[in-house]
Amino acid sequence: MYAIGLLLGGLFIINAVFAYQGKHIDPAFWSTVWYQFKLLPLLFTANVMIGYGIKFTYKTMGTLTFSLVLSKGIELLVCVLVGFIFLKEVPNWKTALGLLIVMAGVWITKLK
Repeated sequence: MYAIGLLLGGLFIINAVFAYQGKHIDPAFWSTVWYQFKLLPLLFTANVMIGYGIKFTYKTMGTLTFSLVLSKGIELLVCVLVGFIFLKEVPNWKTALGLLIVMAGVWITKLK
């Protein structure tokens, strides 16, 4: 549970920072650099959370491949959530089908 919580938190922070940047920050080089510089402590925290989330998942599951695939699956869910929150993009049936296909792929990788 700690691993999933850490991954969710860290991935949400990372995706929210970039979604906000894409929507609200001027694309000029120096304004983007200044925005990223101000958020370095937050990005560092998110990076540590993701790293420990993967480490704890690996410790629990015993396979790094599954840990990384699980973190990417969680990231896809977070991306849909962040897209809805920041960009007002409403998921449709294609989004749900795509996520189901990814989850099926994760399940297949765990088959012995």
